[in-house]
Amino acid sequence: MARKKIIAGNWKMNMTPSEAVELVNTLKPLVANDEVDVVFCVPAIDIIPVMEAAKGSNIQVGAENMYFEEKGAYTGEISPAMLTDVGVKYVILGHSERREYFAETSETVNKKMLKAFEHGLTPIMCCGETLTQREQGVTMDFIRQQVKVGFLGVTPEQAASAVIAYEPIWAIGTGKTATTEQAQEVCAGIRACIAELYDEATAEAIRIQYGGSVNASTAAELFAQPDIDGGLVGGAALKPDFGKIVNYK
Repeated sequence: MARKKIIAGNWKMNMTPSEAVELVNTLKPLVANDEVDVVFCVPAIDIIPVMEAAKGSNIQVGAENMYFEEKGAYTGEISPAMLTDVGVKYVILGHSERREYFAETSETVNKKMLKAFEHGLTPIMCCGETLTQREQGVTMDFIRQQVKVGFLGVTPEQAASAVIAYEPIWAIGTGKTATTEQAQEVCAGIRACIAELYDEATAEAIRIQYGGSVNASTAAELFAQPDIDGGLVGGAALKPDFGKIVNYK
């Protein structure tokens, strides 16, 4: 059975609650497509208004991050139970910006992965290399390490339901995009890594996205690749063009 494409928007630190509602109302008719899973991953303060605005549409709502504890003295954090209580289905974990700016490690991402599964959330686990790492020829070594640590203790059934987003750091917000061949090569390598960790069936089931300056003109070619199951979209997710990415065919 073919894997259903998943196209997610990562809003990052953009959109006030009122702006978020306006954007959802603009995008709702443009992203109507039952052939793909459409997810808006939004800032925590926007989750509830976006959830309300998206009612009756095909839009699913995700969070951009969460903490790995149930509750407690963790000022400023958001727990998995807080997300599931309002109907959140997906959560981005380990985005390169979280790793770079907020000192997240693959070990903390792994803790979040395990906690997300415990609460029935689908993690979108990000991985990706810097330009220096690509130039040094260690792209797959680095990404395999991120995947192996991130999935430590994750069962085959859980892994099969997860999403991995490959985002070369050098292509995020830069306007640069990995070539279709580069993106496919790494996504195929990630799938092979999952097959080694688990089995072929798990590797065939897991969905792997490409992210990094995905736009309406690059989406169709990228998503046609055998190991690319959609995209994690940044800046373009905040514009009407996101509808063209969702309806890429």
